[in-house]
Amino acid sequence: MENSVGHSFSYRGHLPELSTEHEVQLQRFREIVLDWNSRINLISRKDTETFEIRHVLHSLSIIRYIRFWTGARVLDLGTGGGFPGIPLAIVNPEVQFTLVDSIEKKMKAVADMVAQLGLGNVRVVRSRVEDIKSPVDYVVSRAVAPMPELVRWTREIVLPGQAGSLPNGWLVLKGGDLKEELRPFGKSAEVQPLQAYWEDDFFETKSLVYVPRQQV
Repeated sequence: MENSVGHSFSYRGHLPELSTEHEVQLQRFREIVLDWNSRINLISRKDTETFEIRHVLHSLSIIRYIRFWTGARVLDLGTGGGFPGIPLAIVNPEVQFTLVDSIEKKMKAVADMVAQLGLGNVRVVRSRVEDIKSPVDYVVSRAVAPMPELVRWTREIVLPGQAGSLPNGWLVLKGGDLKEELRPFGKSAEVQPLQAYWEDDFFETKSLVYVPRQQV
């Protein structure tokens, strides 16, 4: 799989349901992130040559697991460099995304990315999680904090109900052994190994954890 700077990479080769416009926007997103990354640290420098796999496909694992319905409200908690929120927003233009992080310089970069990409379905908010009050249907995140903390921080704003192919709740990208971290949830936490979706070795230890709102 060729995937280095200057080499081609096809998102549609991995997700055939994506449109040509999605492909173009995702490729443009890469250019913007790497431009910002030359000024501030958004992603590891060693990840620039594996950007599509380790950042974008990793983020898009969520749409292999769930389909958001039109009008669904999704909070990306601790978005950092815009992951997983921006890739998800690009391929789900009918879904409303709020990208939250407390680090000002990162949110400045994310706001610029959203503007350059023309993503009218994205709101960028610099805030601590404790100050987020707007109700949402789903929370997505990527290795920001242990699962019990993520749920505790946002439980009051995740509405019961269903705004996608699964009931409202938390969809969190995780790595490593999750047994102890997920023990408080018992059988209510579902763990989807990402190697079932993607062949790259990067995904060997990566999972998507889903906890439905109605179970916590």
